[in-house]
Amino acid sequence: MIESFHPLGNKKSNNHNPKEYSSIEKTLQDYINGSSYNNIEQIKNAFANDATLYLTNREGNFKQYTPKEYANFFKNGEIGKFNGRHGRILDIEIHEDIATAKVEISGPKRSWVYMDLFLLKKIQNEWKIISKTATKVNDTNEKSILFIVSNAHFYGNTKLKTGNSFSEIVNAYDTFINAGYTVDFVSPKGGAIPLAYINTSDEMSKKYLYNIHFMNAIKNTKSPSEIDPSKYKAVQYIGGGAAMFGVPENKEIQKIVMDVYEKHNGIISSVCHGTAGIVNLKTSDGKYLVDGKRVSGYPDDYENPTKPYFKTFPFLIKKTIQERGGDFKFTKRGKFIVEIDGRLVTGQNYQSSKPVSLKVIELIESNKK
Repeated sequence: MIESFHPLGNKKSNNHNPKEYSSIEKTLQDYINGSSYNNIEQIKNAFANDATLYLTNREGNFKQYTPKEYANFFKNGEIGKFNGRHGRILDIEIHEDIATAKVEISGPKRSWVYMDLFLLKKIQNEWKIISKTATKVNDTNEKSILFIVSNAHFYGNTKLKTGNSFSEIVNAYDTFINAGYTVDFVSPKGGAIPLAYINTSDEMSKKYLYNIHFMNAIKNTKSPSEIDPSKYKAVQYIGGGAAMFGVPENKEIQKIVMDVYEKHNGIISSVCHGTAGIVNLKTSDGKYLVDGKRVSGYPDDYENPTKPYFKTFPFLIKKTIQERGGDFKFTKRGKFIVEIDGRLVTGQNYQSSKPVSLKVIELIESNKK
């Protein structure tokens, strides 16, 4: 029986074995993380001892390599220091004790992209790569989305914990991935981000909580300096209490977003407290982006002013948007609305994550016509 697993959201067999996929993902992640962080032993651990790699070297010659020879390509890098290589698992297909896998490897700002193909074998109850080949691909990035998240672990300078809404992330992520889009994450400082509102009884949350590729992306968000705005069709500001801190005032992120919007005809979207990220955005003529536009987000009316968290907010979303000429829209608590004004798409709360994302996809597709 052949079982197919597509980490990026395509069809999955109903007969799949999550344990086997998880084991294969771990092996592939050893290869990805080892080559991204110059860890020779981790790279070699992903391969069977007698594995063969069929690659084209820098001189353009086809050559066979052993795992040791390949791992030594990274011997001059500092172990544990990120070298700019990003990897993501695209596909896994299992047939009894053998499997094939496809992994995309890209350089800083996707300056180069390789497609890696693997043959794996279950050896002594462990999945190992027994063969690899790769080719450089022409990366047009026609379907890439940038999620903007925060590094803030606490509300302001307090010890009150906060984070990025996991529910908002996974519902939006799943929507884009299932539509064939690539999703990247950027945060003011890059690296791992705090997560909040994780509900392990929710199937969508559970699906991604145990997805190694997805969680690796959360652990290794890109910094603004790694982002090329021309690669993205849209950005989406993720909510959660953390969204109020670090992101709205970040000038580098503001420039990236407005370049996507003005220079590349892209779309700006936000959900819930993520709308805090758009209040400071200005167009090239010096006007606030929200001026004269219908905007939604988490309304000040539903905050609790008696709670300590509220006193840490550097500004109020609804009030600030209105002061800057925006027409703030919201509906009853527990309900949601999505506002579309040109290429600005905003949603009231976490329930609007999927609807906002679907509308962004619709706008992108309509722009192609």
